[in-house]
Amino acid sequence: MKNNNQKFPHARNEPFIMEMKPGRYAWCSCGNSKKQPFCDGSHETTGMYPRVEIITEAKRVAWCGCKSTQTPPFCDGTHKKFLDGKM
Repeated sequence: MKNNNQKFPHARNEPFIMEMKPGRYAWCSCGNSKKQPFCDGSHETTGMYPRVEIITEAKRVAWCGCKSTQTPPFCDGTHKKFLDGKM
């Protein structure tokens, strides 16, 4: 889905729904990572930092893609406001 958000260049207006194994994950909060939804270190010049999340059991996760969620790192539907033109 196309990204209309200039603030987060590699973000997208939908979640990254993924089957996750137990482990430690660094979710990209700056939107600069080319390995979305995870951090690749591109935040170095932004003053932002990744959000580290520990998954303790295998499960499906909806990682926020728009970077504007109120429940980071998980999708809360905020991207729908971008699609509706309300943000």
